[in-house]
Amino acid sequence: MSELINAQFVGAILALGLGAIGSSIGCGLAGMTSHGVMAKVDEGHGLILGLSAMPASQTIYGFVLMILLQGSTVQASTAFGIGLGAGLAFMTSAIYQGKACSSAILGVSKKSSISGKVFLAPGIVESFALFALVGGIVLLQG
Repeated sequence: MSELINAQFVGAILALGLGAIGSSIGCGLAGMTSHGVMAKVDEGHGLILGLSAMPASQTIYGFVLMILLQGSTVQASTAFGIGLGAGLAFMTSAIYQGKACSSAILGVSKKSSISGKVFLAPGIVESFALFALVGGIVLLQG
């Protein structure tokens, strides 16, 4: 019985841990680009910093799912699967969002008039993490 309970907790921590790993990589990638760009441009630093921080949201999604998984009544193996699947989606989304944010930062540094448009690609990548979160929540209801 304790092995099944442990599987539930492992699933919960995977949702958070994998999301946090992805967020740290994604924010690191975008942050490295932002430092170089801010050293060269005098304006738009707030936008650049905001883009650098975007991949952090996947850790929040992982945290929310971790809490829901801990208190769930689904089978432990199901909770483990949800945590692992969603955690991998959070991690992958955060890494690729960091790459998209990095290129957005470079784009804004070349042409500031595109500042509103550069959020499109990172936002689309973010949506996949949201789909994973919502999917995990729906599976917990079943």
